[in-house]
Amino acid sequence: MGRAILPPMSQPDATPTPEQAPAEPTPDPSAVAHPRAIGIDVGGTGVKAAVVDLVTGELVSPRIREKTPQPATPEAVIETVGLIVDRLAEGGHLDPTMPAGAGLPGVVKHGRLVTAANIDKAWLDYPATAALEERLGRAVRLINDADAAGLAEVAFGAARGVPGTVLLLTIGTGIGSALLINGRLLDSTEFGHVPYRRKDVELWISGAARERRAIGWRRWAGEFSEYLALLEKWFWPDLIILGGGVSKQHASYAKWLKSRAPIVTARFLNTSGIIGAALAAGGHEEAPVD
Repeated sequence: MGRAILPPMSQPDATPTPEQAPAEPTPDPSAVAHPRAIGIDVGGTGVKAAVVDLVTGELVSPRIREKTPQPATPEAVIETVGLIVDRLAEGGHLDPTMPAGAGLPGVVKHGRLVTAANIDKAWLDYPATAALEERLGRAVRLINDADAAGLAEVAFGAARGVPGTVLLLTIGTGIGSALLINGRLLDSTEFGHVPYRRKDVELWISGAARERRAIGWRRWAGEFSEYLALLEKWFWPDLIILGGGVSKQHASYAKWLKSRAPIVTARFLNTSGIIGAALAAGGHEEAPVD
């Protein structure tokens, strides 16, 4: 049954006159707690960071990249992140209250990684948020790296305003995934670990795997299309977005890809992770609770 709606009780003496009623402020839809944030993207081969305008999604500082240290232990990676952020500070791009978001290749729960893909296993249950905050001297929010890319694309990119189900795949050292349903993020999907030929699929057809196997783009696209067919069977996406390092070479393989849903490249290509991590730091409504 629908809930009955009762008319309001008359309170003539309590109703303010137009002169007495305070004017309501006009809300600013772009208002955020801090207009900028640091976005950090930790990958298997590179650590990247920049300052992001949270209203426009634009990078407002140089994008600084360093190689991911090997082994990629928490201490080594956090120091690399710290050195990058130090350089941003030296360039005059930061202020003390600016928050930071860090995208990491794994499932994030309560400020720690509970899985560790393409990064040292020492990250498992390591107090990553606390350690990053101590090194950077500012508030830090963790997010899965592919979920960060999904935030960027739904806020400003190829997924913005797209109804239905959107599947984003980041293809680089591994394969990350973000699933968006009517603009809402279903976090921690980790479709790069779907079984394919008795292994995690990313071990066969990530960008790094293609190079390791020394196969051409045509063969790779055929195998990647098989993977897409599996995901389409399960999730029936209305749009597929490809991001990560391999997205920059889309022209090399696009004509051989096959799927039911249309395929587009991420608007921000390999920068989506930086932008999305910054959005998470700024409190984007779709950012998962870490």
